[in-house]
Amino acid sequence: MRIVSLVPHATELLFELGLGDQVVAVTHECDHPPAARELPHVTRDRLPPGLGPAEIDEAVKASTQDGQAIYELDEDLLRELEPDLIVTQQLCPVCAVSYDEVKEVAQALPTCPKVVALDPKTFGETMGDIRTLAHATDSKAAALALIDRQRRRVDRVKIAVKDAPRRTVAALEWFDPVYIAGHWTPQLIELAGGVDVLGFAGEHSQVVSWEHVAAAGPEVVVCMPCGYDAQTAHAQAQPFREQLASLGAQEVVAVDAAAYFSRPGPRLVDGLELLAHVLHPDLVPHAPGVALPILDVART
Repeated sequence: MRIVSLVPHATELLFELGLGDQVVAVTHECDHPPAARELPHVTRDRLPPGLGPAEIDEAVKASTQDGQAIYELDEDLLRELEPDLIVTQQLCPVCAVSYDEVKEVAQALPTCPKVVALDPKTFGETMGDIRTLAHATDSKAAALALIDRQRRRVDRVKIAVKDAPRRTVAALEWFDPVYIAGHWTPQLIELAGGVDVLGFAGEHSQVVSWEHVAAAGPEVVVCMPCGYDAQTAHAQAQPFREQLASLGAQEVVAVDAAAYFSRPGPRLVDGLELLAHVLHPDLVPHAPGVALPILDVART
């Protein structure tokens, strides 16, 4: 089977299922696993480089309101690749080429590839995506093994923090404007031994004010600007140190959203382990990735 992945979390999942040798092309944002970086890119970014958070937000809003995608699909290359399966998503217009555009292009290809859209809104639905891809690629055994591994890791975290006091958490997905994380993130926080004081599981991320975040009184603020690594998140937080300090949190940290939170793929479990480590380091002493402190605040 010849597979084209049009969304990074699908690429990660395909490789986790042992299907990497069948993936013939990916997006320009597919950077994990390392082998995916060597594959041809069938998308490119239409937004100009060097934009700040507020400029990106405005550009994305303008494009989506006008019905324009922010990514461009290389239809000529897609035709040359002759895919049997194209994996994409419908959840977020910021995350991939328009699903309708993909369907239209696929119908015109000589191979008439099947198009599968992965659109999880909750942590449980991300696990369901494993089964969806397994059905489309005849990889049931690998899928069952992956689900078992994921569940075992989740259970280890749940057991570790089950008797710990719940710490209140605010997860910030963007700084300008302030977005609070939704979808699967509130569930990850709960599983990690916390309480999300702002986000709602399964719902879209929402724009709020700094005052709204402060009123919720979070003990821990996790800065996870969508699509960026921990170092970039830390740098993007610096212009907002005053606002972050005004929240009165015991801890304010930056994490790698691109790897562990923005993409609803297999590494969400890594994100769960990282959150558990941030909230309860004595109970979960080791975790993937890092949480970079943003403010010099002491935990009480």
